[in-house]
Amino acid sequence: MTRLSTAVRGLVTTLAALLSVTAASATARATPEPKAPKDFVALRSVDPTILQEMRYFTPHNFVGERVDGYRQPVCILTRPAAQALHKAQTKLLRQGYTLKVYDCYRPQRAVDHFVRWAKDLDDQAMKPEFYPQVDKTRLFEDGYIAEKSGHSRGSTMDLTIVKLPARPTRPYVPGEPLVPCYAPRGERFPDNSVDMGTGFDCFDTLAHTLDPRIQGQQRANRMLLKGTLEDLGFVNLAEEWWHYTYKPEPYPDTYFDFPVSRRSLSSSH
Repeated sequence: MTRLSTAVRGLVTTLAALLSVTAASATARATPEPKAPKDFVALRSVDPTILQEMRYFTPHNFVGERVDGYRQPVCILTRPAAQALHKAQTKLLRQGYTLKVYDCYRPQRAVDHFVRWAKDLDDQAMKPEFYPQVDKTRLFEDGYIAEKSGHSRGSTMDLTIVKLPARPTRPYVPGEPLVPCYAPRGERFPDNSVDMGTGFDCFDTLAHTLDPRIQGQQRANRMLLKGTLEDLGFVNLAEEWWHYTYKPEPYPDTYFDFPVSRRSLSSSH
């Protein structure tokens, strides 16, 4: 009897251990993704007329693949930022233009992806387009890549202006020949945006909003975007003509990590 009891006890212990491991695995799998606060919205729900070309959902970006955390090609912003963008769009529509966003809220996991990519000096696949004159060893020192991004706070966006009627932009084909982002408009990758002098995410001083080498219609286009947005409380990042933050930010010190997905938003959105 004693030997049998010992065997049974051992079997029960083994089963209990297996159940514990299974339960722990199930709990790990069931751990819910972080959700956005209720005052985050899909831009489309506030203004469906603003064009969206969410570059980090696609392989056409400096990393060369879809970036971590981008589950859907959707622009998510804090409600005040989205509402201010709607006001800017209303002004531009009257002038025959529309806004187009390239990126909005960006999860911390995406920023981490950028950091890992920047440290991998062997990955230079997208250099000919996005950073042809910048040595990859200098991406952190020169400020092109950082471990935190204002985008993760929810009130920063990357955007441009498109002349109406908007023509479609052809999709990028991975592996296609790349042209420098500062090449003349007719040579660089096609974009239905007005000519801003460089493409989006161009790691070059020509992308500085007020670079004196950018003149004529290119400068006028940058000033149209800048003037329209600054009148409504947006602040431009001087090194990037496309980068604007709505002030005051609802979350000036919080870096969120919920995925870019409609499921991250409350059901009311």
